[in-house]
Amino acid sequence: MVTSEYERRIAARFATFDQDGNGYIDREDFSGAAKALLAEFGTAARSDRGQALYIGAEAFWQGMAGIADRDGDQRITREEFVNGALKRLRDNPERFAEIARPFLHAALAVAGPGDDAAVTVEATARVIAVLGVPEEAARAAAAALDADGDGRIDEEEIVRAFARYFTVPE
Repeated sequence: MVTSEYERRIAARFATFDQDGNGYIDREDFSGAAKALLAEFGTAARSDRGQALYIGAEAFWQGMAGIADRDGDQRITREEFVNGALKRLRDNPERFAEIARPFLHAALAVAGPGDDAAVTVEATARVIAVLGVPEEAARAAAAALDADGDGRIDEEEIVRAFARYFTVPE
């Protein structure tokens, strides 16, 4: 795959992070995603799970900003996203996974019924949709993650898939 095609695919993923559609990614996009997830699953912001989600969102933002915010203005432009973060992470999706893990772990805790770090396919689809993926695509993506067909998806499967989606050319 040529780099320009890879860049086009990654640039299209920028919108997933730009939750408010203002043309750049910033801290508010991450806290907005957390707020939307809490609302979707009826979880109070001041609960332990709610607080963990906001802490995970902040950690994810800090990791992304540390890699991509090249000019230090606390905003990641589309160009910074493509040329900064993802070119640096393309050959190391594990690094991206570790940046995203605290947020994803907390999101699964909000979406899941217990503490076993696994959620249903339906709850996973809801999480994906809240994060900006069209509902039908979110359902298909969640179903594809359930490799063993047991109706549950664990944290490692989600973290790996998330990292691949944002860093590995298809």
